[in-house]
Formats: sequence, C-alpha cells, structure tokens
Amino acid sequence: MDLFNLWSLFILLSAVGFCNGQSVLPAGPLEGVQGKDVTFETIIIPTDVGNFITVSWNFNGGTGLVPVVTSAPNGETVGAGYAGRVTLNSSTGELKLGSLTAKDGGDYAVTMVTNAAVQRTGATLLRVLEPVSAVTITSNLNEAVEFNSTVVLTCSAKGSFLMYKWLNGTAPLVTDGKHVTLSANSTVLTVAGVFRKDLVGPIYCTAFNNLESGNSAPFNLTVTYGPENITMTVTPTAEVKKKGSNITLTCSAQSSPAAVLQWIHNGVPLNVMGPKLVLDNVAVAQSGNYSCMASNAKTLRYLESTTAKFTVVEAISGTKITGPNGTLVAGNSTATLSCQATAGTADTRVWLKNGVALSPSNRVVVSADKSLVTIKPVQKEDSGEYQCKLTNAVSTDSASLKIVISFGPETVSVKGVSAVKVTEPVILKCAAASLPAATYTWKFNGTLIGVMTAEYVIDAAVDKNSGIYTCEASNAVTGLSTSVSHKLSVKEEGTLDDGLTGGQIAGIVIGVLIAIVILIAGVRYMRRKKPPLVSSLQLPYGHGRGKCREPGILRNTTQPSRTAC
Repeated sequence: MDLFNLWSLFILLSAVGFCNGQSVLPAGPLEGVQGKDVTFETIIIPTDVGNFITVSWNFNGGTGLVPVVTSAPNGETVGAGYAGRVTLNSSTGELKLGSLTAKDGGDYAVTMVTNAAVQRTGATLLRVLEPVSAVTITSNLNEAVEFNSTVVLTCSAKGSFLMYKWLNGTAPLVTDGKHVTLSANSTVLTVAGVFRKDLVGPIYCTAFNNLESGNSAPFNLTVTYGPENITMTVTPTAEVKKKGSNITLTCSAQSSPAAVLQWIHNGVPLNVMGPKLVLDNVAVAQSGNYSCMASNAKTLRYLESTTAKFTVVEAISGTKITGPNGTLVAGNSTATLSCQATAGTADTRVWLKNGVALSPSNRVVVSADKSLVTIKPVQKEDSGEYQCKLTNAVSTDSASLKIVISFGPETVSVKGVSAVKVTEPVILKCAAASLPAATYTWKFNGTLIGVMTAEYVIDAAVDKNSGIYTCEASNAVTGLSTSVSHKLSVKEEGTLDDGLTGGQIAGIVIGVLIAIVILIAGVRYMRRKKPPLVSSLQLPYGHGRGKCREPGILRNTTQPSRTAC
C-alpha cells in the first residue's frame, strides 16, 4: 500500500466515524537529555496488541508536521532525519528515539488502526534538556580562622531546569538560618563565624533536574585552631622501668596548623622538639616527671600536657643456688641451699621443688629472708630439682639445683615359681628399691653360690635344686644390706600335687625351720675347720646362673660341672 492509498484509508475511516477512543500516550510532557535516548510508551488494551494494521508517528517542532516513522502492511517508512535513530514496535506502537538533539524538542502524535478498523491516537510534548555539567564550588577565602571568619561558597553549573543541593560528606548539609544559611535558589552557602567542623565533610554541591544530576569536586577549607586536647603516652606503660630498656614518649594535640611540641623533664625544657621523645638504654638518673608543651604560631596559644612519672630499676641477674657437694644419705645427712643474685635487688623469693612450691616442715626450714633452705636430716623423698625464683618490679630470674639422696635397699622381693618338675627351667628375679642401684648375691641353703645378678636361672631343674634360695641386696653408698628367702621344690614327673592341705603346709614350715637350725650349726662347724667356700659335693646338680651359666649336670656323667661364674 503506497502513501496515497494510506492517507485515503485514514480519510475513509474518519468519514465513516470509527471511534478514536482514549489517548494511547501518557500525559506529558516527556523529557529527554541531549545525546541520550527517549522512549514514547503507549497505553493500549490487551486485545489490540499485535493487531494494528498501521502505526504512524509525526513531529511538529513549530514549523509544521513532519513524518517520523510509519508501519503499514507493505513495510516501514522512516522520515527524513530519523534514519538509524528510531525503533518502532508495530505490535504496541511504542517508539524509541535516540541521540537526542535540541531540535527534537516539540509535539509528537501517533495514529494506530487495528485490523477491526478501530483508530487509536495520542499526542505528547517532548522537552530535550541540556546535560548537567561543570558543577563548581568557589570560595571567598583560601584560609579561615575559627570563630572569626565568614565563609561564602557559590555553586555554578551548566544544564536545563537546574536545582541545587549541598552535601557535607554523604549527608545533606544542615542549615540553621543564622550560622549556616542558603540563598533562595540554593546556589550560595554562607557560614558565619566558621567552626573547624563546618567545612571538613568535605562539602559537595549537586546540580540536578528531573533526569540527571552532577556533583562538584570535593571542597575543603583550612580552618586554623588550637592547640587543644593535648595527650601524652608512655610506652611501655608500667610506672617502673627496667634499667637499660628503651622508653618512648609520644605527645599529640589538636591544632591547625600542627602544633609545635617541646619536651620537659622535671620542669626543665629539653632540647628535644617533636611528637616523640625516645630514651634508649635508660639509666636510673632518668627517672622523674615528663610532660610536653604544644604551641600554635597562628593562634598564639600554648598548652601543656599532664605529667607522666616513672622510676628506673635495675633487673635481677646472675641468680645462683649453692648447695652441698658431698654425697647425701637418707636419715644421716643435712643439706643447706643458698640463693643469691649478682645484680639487682629482689622484692620476693620463691622456692620450688619439681615445679611445685616448697612446703616447710619440721625437717625443711626456710630462713626469714628466704635466701636459705635447710633440710635436716634428708630423706629419699627430698631428691629432686630445687628452683629459686627472685622477682622485682621489672624482672624475674631463677636458678635450679638437682639434689640426689642415696637410700636403701628397701622392700627386697624374689619373684619366681615355688615348685617345678624335673628338667623344667627356673627363673628367680630379685628386686629392691635403692639409690644407687643395689648389687645382689645369692645363697642356696645358706651357702654363697657365686651368682651376683638380679636373676637366678636354672636351665633344667634336678631334685637336688630343691631348697632355700636367699637374695641379698646391698648398697655400697649407704652401707645397708637386706635379704629375702624363697623356697623351691623340684619333684619327679607326676609327683606335683595340685595343692597342699593346711596340715601339710604346717609340717613343711616346721621341717624348714628345723633344717635351717641344722644348716646354721653345720655352717659354723665348717667355718671352724676353714673348708673351701663351695665344693662340688655341696652344690646341687644343675644350679642356676645369672649372666653366666652355673654348674649343672655334664653330659654322659653323673658328676656335676665345676665351672663357676
């Protein structure tokens, strides 16, 4: 369909009186920004969507009606000057116009005809706005004096239909009508008797219209004030300092420009300027009172800090415990421990034993100044590590000394079987509590047999191994010996009973006692005649061994071996 036929259709529809109905465009005006896009939205009923035969947009900028774009069954026609700038949705009639210029401002009208020959129309006004730009704040002063200066800030910008607002940081700037005021159009901000906090937001001016906005660069104005709120700190903070340590004092004050700081010791100004005073390898003579003085050359004000006082103390060092040098024997010896330091003075002394506080007793006595500990007499439980801790306000030093108490032997015992069959092995183990470790000797039926180890071993028992085995434990340091006896019974195969009655046990005990009496009498008799210590006839066959083998039955003979340990 050509344009002539299209216009003929519009005239025909008008002649037959089809209803126009309600406007399909929202109430205007519609606004757009130069260089950006604008969309003309339509208001249509759902049944009309996608059912338009023709959609036609026209523009009137004051010089007459100009076609923008028309959609018809035979295609889409774009008006002169709109190629590449318009996008038409033929289903809804919506028009998107891009790259706006100032000349695009004016009246726009749309006419749409449905396939039911119903005509929809609408018109609106488009205002094209100049972009917001060049938002700038200017000040009447480069530097202000707190409480004295009045600051006037002016905001200017480029753009259309502009309005203005001020920000202090990110929050709206608050006016009070007296100290802080704004002009009628909000372009001039006045601060009378300026405070330092008034213009440190920083201050921004925002110029805006209905479509966009622009912010100025942040504005800051230096306001001279101070000094005030002066503070001083000492690191470390303790009132007592260690001799030879490093101490740092810092001073600060609120001031613009920055205050000049000078240090004072015991009321005398030091030749030290600046926010920090460092005392390296501090000496006792540097104890006393310290403060700093702040001054401002602009305001001509002076302010002194509070005073910090500290004392320098020498640290404790060279702590040592002296004690007994000789051997300590439980029940006989006395131990005296002395704790002293080569440098520094101790405020407190603490004695520990094996990491636990030492408890005084009738044997353990601590001197009044806690420099001496006396243990009389020592006992085996006094063995351990003794520690002395010396402490003052700046240090703790300690020393330790290990004490060993010789004792025993005690609680001697023999573990092993009491009854075995012929050819079975026998191991008897002797043990005793002793420091230093005990040495052992064994006797069989009262006679020394040359075994001097804790274990007594018989590889293959014979009947003559039956008897009383005595283990004697000795301590060469304490000079003490203790013994214990063990009875062994060796029987032929099949003769071992599962158990003994009470009468049998009583008979055995009586027999053993009689045998011991006879044995002691025999030994005394033999000693008078000075016989050899052990003869081959006195040792039973197959006697035990420690780390070496005792005499036993030699192969192919009934005579015992005479090999000794």
